Amino acid sequence: MPKQSTPVNYGGQAVIEGVMFGGKNVNVTAVRRKSGEITYLEVPRTDKPWVRSLRRIPLLRGIVSLIDSSAKGSRHLNYATDAYSEDQMDPEEYAKEKEKEQSKTNLSMILGVAAVGILSLIVGKLIFTVVPATIEGFLFGRLFQSQFLHTLLEGFIKIVLLLAYLWGISQTPMIKRLFQYHGAEHKVITAYENGSELTPEKVQQFSRLHYRCGSSFIILTVIVGVLIYSLFHWDGMTERIIQRIVLLPVVIGVSFEVLKFTNSLRDVPVLRYLGYPGLWLQLLTTKEPTLDQIEVSIASFNRMRELDAQLERQTATATMPDASPDPVKG
Repeated sequence: MPKQSTPVNYGGQAVIEGVMFGGKNVNVTAVRRKSGEITYLEVPRTDKPWVRSLRRIPLLRGIVSLIDSSAKGSRHLNYATDAYSEDQMDPEEYAKEKEKEQSKTNLSMILGVAAVGILSLIVGKLIFTVVPATIEGFLFGRLFQSQFLHTLLEGFIKIVLLLAYLWGISQTPMIKRLFQYHGAEHKVITAYENGSELTPEKVQQFSRLHYRCGSSFIILTVIVGVLIYSLFHWDGMTERIIQRIVLLPVVIGVSFEVLKFTNSLRDVPVLRYLGYPGLWLQLLTTKEPTLDQIEVSIASFNRMRELDAQLERQTATATMPDASPDPVKG
């Protein structure tokens, strides 16, 4: 099959026993149930006009994309988690648990699933920003005066903590399977971008690493953060931490632009190496998937593209008197 000249830049994420893919008009999650059946969550994308406008503004679009993906991804993560819990529990026990959850007043019920996803993102970013700076200040604060060196050590501590965390969680069976589905997601996107037929055997031949992965974004925020933080002077640990928190949106925005830039250069023989740190991190965040896992990823991708095409046609005929499009599940 000839290579496609202008493939769409699809994105996705791994969930428990499945994969979510985002299209232009719909997000689809496919999960493998205990019975072997593949079930789907299909949610139309409803971006507000002001969100679409912000996505076009350099620096701001990175922050908007990160918050938006966290909010929308939470629903798909919950769907996969519920499906997994239902498969693992006795039907009566699962029904009781669901009833108990619905009767409880918890954070998800108060704020909504999307808001909890955004809150988790913010808390995680703040912790990952504050803790390394605090550790570096405690260990090396009195040893030398160079703030650039302190910032460099802070970045090194961030990377060590990140690698240790990822390696630690990857040892658990559930996270290992999640990382396998992450690899399956990458393989499907890469196969599509190379114009390959999407069968498990052919998709398996492609790399599990991909330039546009969120793992690449994580490592870039560390590298970019060192450069940006080194431009500002601080006096004392309190000012240093406040400065890091205030500059966090800037780091995220610049890192997103760098990621887009390095991705655009991945076919340039020398400059492609700019994206290698992110690819190296993916050696931890992805694992080689099985053919069954790739089958789930292909099912999600194909269903997303199928619904995307349906919604495109429905939009094109929306003004016709006899048009009566069927709603998408979600």
